[in-house]
Amino acid sequence: MAAGHFAATTPNPIRLIQSSYLLAKPNPTIFSPPSNLRHQKSALHYRARRKLCFTVYVVMEDQKQSTHLENCKEKAQEAADSQIPIVIPSVRVAEKLSRKKSERFTYLVAAVMSSFGITSMAVMAVYYRFYWQMEGGNVPLSEMLGTFALSVGAAVGMEFWARWAHKALWHASLWHMHESHHRPREGPFELNDVFAIINAVPAIALLNYGFFHKGLVPGLCFGAGLGITVFGMAYMFVHDGLVHKRFPVGPIANVPYLRKVAAAHQLHHSEKFEGVPYGLFLGPKELEEVGGLEELEKEIERRIKAYKGS
Repeated sequence: MAAGHFAATTPNPIRLIQSSYLLAKPNPTIFSPPSNLRHQKSALHYRARRKLCFTVYVVMEDQKQSTHLENCKEKAQEAADSQIPIVIPSVRVAEKLSRKKSERFTYLVAAVMSSFGITSMAVMAVYYRFYWQMEGGNVPLSEMLGTFALSVGAAVGMEFWARWAHKALWHASLWHMHESHHRPREGPFELNDVFAIINAVPAIALLNYGFFHKGLVPGLCFGAGLGITVFGMAYMFVHDGLVHKRFPVGPIANVPYLRKVAAAHQLHHSEKFEGVPYGLFLGPKELEEVGGLEELEKEIERRIKAYKGS
């Protein structure tokens, strides 16, 4: 490009010859050229100078553009080398954050209301049931111990039931419902939440039967329903709140064993060990059986850093 512009600055030799040929020859005795020749030469010289100036201006402008592009490239390279993050505000990102905040608040209200409602009803039911049992001065120790023992046994047994159902049902024939839990959630609720309602049905039935009847068997039924209820509430806070952050859980996030439980369940969603662990509260034990303790420790460290960063 520069070579082409440089060639254009040179006057055309053919035009010079033709112009000289048409001009009258000056008188050799007169040293000054005729006025018409001087005028033509001046005009030709003026045109050549004008053309030369115009061409030089174009070349200089191109050099300025080239210099500007080089400066831009240098600045971009410096920014890339310094690893300066470029933050581009986005309306869609703001809307997404606002929607997530609204979803967390909605689920938090539902969790708090259900927790207080279920807890208050369970406490009142236990109180009135034992109060009625002790009417007349009788203290049915066997029935009370059976209620307490079966409530603890049902809570522990729900962990093993959930592990089996999670693997044999939810990841098999009921995958079309459980799949919503392994995908990004849109909205405060998901189809997988139906399982919580399904598990609540037998608990309500057992509590109802045990509350309105006296005797050892109704006492055992009442304890079983109470244990299922306690497990369901603990599962909601640890699984939905601590692991998947559907609502804030407060200080339980700092409990070391619950932090390990949350990390173990996160590995279930990563499918690094073919879905293990399928249980929740005994998830770390399942990972130990398949040799996943090292990955568990890495996940715990990652969650601690993410929690401090937030």
